Amino acid sequence: MNDDDLERERSAPTAVPQEDLADLAALGAFVDGELASDTHAGMEARLLGDPSAAQRVGTYRAQKAALQALSRAGDEAAAPAWVVLRRRDPWWHRAGLAAAWAVAGAGFTVAAASMLPHWLPQSDGQDSALVARSDAENFAHRADVAYAVYSPEVRHPVEVGAADEAHLVAWLSKRLDRPLSIPPLGEYGYTLVGGRLLPGAAGPAAQFMYQNDAGERLTLYVSESGRERDAVHLLRDGSRRTFYWSTNRMGYALSGPESEGRLRKIAYEVCSALGGTSAQW
Repeated sequence: MNDDDLERERSAPTAVPQEDLADLAALGAFVDGELASDTHAGMEARLLGDPSAAQRVGTYRAQKAALQALSRAGDEAAAPAWVVLRRRDPWWHRAGLAAAWAVAGAGFTVAAASMLPHWLPQSDGQDSALVARSDAENFAHRADVAYAVYSPEVRHPVEVGAADEAHLVAWLSKRLDRPLSIPPLGEYGYTLVGGRLLPGAAGPAAQFMYQNDAGERLTLYVSESGRERDAVHLLRDGSRRTFYWSTNRMGYALSGPESEGRLRKIAYEVCSALGGTSAQW
């Protein structure tokens, strides 16, 4: 392939239909003021009813303004002592470059938008409060899912049964690196079934399971929390209810199918037994 062949291959607009290239060229000429007066008026009328074309014209104008600003900055910094003459590119080549600039501009916009939260300052604690609230809700959802998965189990609802309660508490305390305790719920008709180790959001979590004479079960989900103390909140999911809170940088969630009022009362009792105060509910 010789140089003439290469030049012809560069000049052949095979990737973009001719009509699209012609339209891009017309829009570019409109922005540059190169259209005849009657054609210019027709293009203005078209833009009023063609949002896509109007948006592209806006993009071209923004790019043109940016390039002019860069050119002025360069002229002010150092005015060249010579003039460079170059061959004028074919119209389809200029249109293709304009389309490429539009795509690049869109990419820059997306990238800039993704970085804005890191550039902008925090708004007087409100953003961090929203993040903390979201983390707490995610914790509650994990507890709710764990309850939904393990409470129906018949043969293997727990890893370590209530008969080995001392071993269960010591094992899970070691894994969570915090001393744990299992609140008794006998006054509400529930006895301990046992517990298991589960993955948490950023480390291990523990689940303790209780059951009453009717076969209904409650679970207490425990994991480390970044919050010193949070009030008791409620998560509803179908017939399931989960009350969750944090005390001394530990998160707790009590899940069950009980009526909301009764489960709330049990949650307050558990919260108190685990170091919480009445100010949390």
